[in-house]
Amino acid sequence: MAVDFTQEIKELRATMDSVRGVTDLDALGVTIADLEKQASAPDLWDDPDKAQQVTSALSRANSERDRVVNMDARIEDLETLVEMGQEEADQATLDEAERELDALRKDVGELEVRTLLSGEYDEREAVVTIRAGAGGVDAADFAEMLMRMYLRWAERHGYPTKVMDTSYAEEAGLKSATFEVNVPYAFGHLSVEGGTHRLVRISPFDNQGRRQTSFAAVEVIPLIESDDSIEIPENELKIDVFRSSGPGGQSVNTTDSAVRMTHLPTGIVVSMQNEKSQIQNRAAALRVLQSRLLLQRKAEEAAVKKEMAGDVKASWGDQMRSYVLNPYQMVKDLRTEFETGNPAAVFDGDIDGFIEAGIRWQIGQNRRQG
Repeated sequence: MAVDFTQEIKELRATMDSVRGVTDLDALGVTIADLEKQASAPDLWDDPDKAQQVTSALSRANSERDRVVNMDARIEDLETLVEMGQEEADQATLDEAERELDALRKDVGELEVRTLLSGEYDEREAVVTIRAGAGGVDAADFAEMLMRMYLRWAERHGYPTKVMDTSYAEEAGLKSATFEVNVPYAFGHLSVEGGTHRLVRISPFDNQGRRQTSFAAVEVIPLIESDDSIEIPENELKIDVFRSSGPGGQSVNTTDSAVRMTHLPTGIVVSMQNEKSQIQNRAAALRVLQSRLLLQRKAEEAAVKKEMAGDVKASWGDQMRSYVLNPYQMVKDLRTEFETGNPAAVFDGDIDGFIEAGIRWQIGQNRRQG
């Protein structure tokens, strides 16, 4: 069936109109000019923390503007390519135009989703923690599969990541793992991945080859920033130090550099062992603990508001996604109904479709509840 390029380009431009409306390029230009002025100040690096904030904000603002401007240019180029192919009846050129159209649909869709991320912490970097649930060694193996899935997703997009803590299970897999995704809007994208994930497969650890269902929990929190003002009194913290361990409990460090930090009032526990020194691990643990407390405080405030409004709707439920490898192959999100028949690609980091569907679903939920 022939592609209706005119209609497709019209729809792309309509989507970009709404993206520009949200982005407000004029206001962004004013922000960039102001940040450039600050960045060129001769005394900028007298305060390294402030300098880092200014240069990072400038980089983000420029990237945001370039994404919109470059996408508009690509649509213009596509239109020119289509005109050339049609005027000269050149099928090879039209095939190239169709490939670029497919790529543009995907990229414009991602850009549109990005503009939907307007939550208080959506533009933050993310801290992701994965914990093995019910299912024994299969659950520990599943937790490791999920960690690889998210790290591969980040790698596909060129997003830097940093593994902060890994607690290995005895036979295989992970009891838990914590890592950061250090790119703006990582939290906005990955927050929809939080919840209980379920795996159904023939267990490679069962010598009778029986089907096994196992579970893993994914927690996503925004990374704390210096101006978030979450102060934790020393007397509310219990800090234990121990030696870092690798697979099978093997010691990988000859000094007590790993840190386990317990927030006594809430019982929240954070472990960090992947930094080189105890001081670095302690700082990393405190930052993650502050992030969790900040999110908890906001959740408690939201719960009070819902109670005052008489809102008794359930939230995400126990299971948000199923990964089925036997008796058939399918990954399905139980909230959005988004699914694919290629679990191997999903476990290799191809989860953008699930994330986009999750963001749109979450925004729809918020509108209904608001």
